[in-house]
Amino acid sequence: MVVCLLMMAGVSTVEARKQKVAKVYIFGMAAAFTDTIVHFTNIQALDSVWIDSKNKFLQEREAYSYQLREYLKQQQAPNRTCIVFYSQKREKLEKKYQKMLRLYGKAKDGAQHFDVRFVTDNDFKFKRVITGEESNE
Repeated sequence: MVVCLLMMAGVSTVEARKQKVAKVYIFGMAAAFTDTIVHFTNIQALDSVWIDSKNKFLQEREAYSYQLREYLKQQQAPNRTCIVFYSQKREKLEKKYQKMLRLYGKAKDGAQHFDVRFVTDNDFKFKRVITGEESNE
């Protein structure tokens, strides 16, 4: 009985760490080891998402990466490794976006080592992922 009480207390503290935030900003990047093409989405706003209040991780972030991967697969660009970057502050995310563009843009020697392609908002938009917390509400 004591073990059950301790387990229930642990579950309630885990649930307390997740919080719903009004808005986050997100962009995605995709690359493959087999070619030099790198895709970037624009910075987009997502409303009402869940954030882990302890470490500030976006809940279900792998599902957002999967959305981009599936879109690129449909566009004849399979086997991409997709990453999403997010922040509650647009300015902070814009700095990260510019840093990533510089990293994959022209090198210091002026050569273009990667073929950077942009995915427009008309072509792809991240969709908010429904989490287990919302089904419990």
